[in-house]
Amino acid sequence: MNFLAHIYLSFNDPEITLGNFFADHIRGNKFKHLPIKVQKGILLHRNIDTFTDAHPITKQSSKRLHKNYSHYSRVIVDIYYDHFLAKNWNTYSIVPLTEFVENFYTLLEENYDLLPLSTKRMMPYMITDNWLYNYSNLEGISKVLNGMNRRTNNRSKMNFAIIDLEEYYEDFEKEFTAFFKELITFSRLKFNELCEN
Repeated sequence: MNFLAHIYLSFNDPEITLGNFFADHIRGNKFKHLPIKVQKGILLHRNIDTFTDAHPITKQSSKRLHKNYSHYSRVIVDIYYDHFLAKNWNTYSIVPLTEFVENFYTLLEENYDLLPLSTKRMMPYMITDNWLYNYSNLEGISKVLNGMNRRTNNRSKMNFAIIDLEEYYEDFEKEFTAFFKELITFSRLKFNELCEN
């Protein structure tokens, strides 16, 4: 899953949210210096990714893209799924998306010293362009895919994946809805398990 889903699946715990958000910027076990709950957020993130990568529904979504995007297909699906979460936000949260996103940006600013260097570098762009909120519209997703393509020196051709999203929009949305229901249940169980220890 992508940024918005990981933040949402932290169940409003600030320290878990931080770790769950920036876990991809942490290599191996180089997080033992962080507060315990932030460490648990990193572990939650990794469990979510493992569950997501192994799930037949996400594999089905990815397979639809594999011919054109090869191993980048999973990354694209993560971005698509964040779009559907943002678009259907009111189904999943009583807190409006604008408020949820603003609260998260404030959390980052208040905990700036804890953030890995890569996260610190990314943060100004994320906030200025309001990535998380703009996942809710196709223009925002197109910008994300263009940015990802640039980061691969145009090798991934991910900028064209907006066309695939539009072409198979209903299929991807149905897959997201079915999968995310299961992911919430899994993440809540894992969250509880981590927080009890």
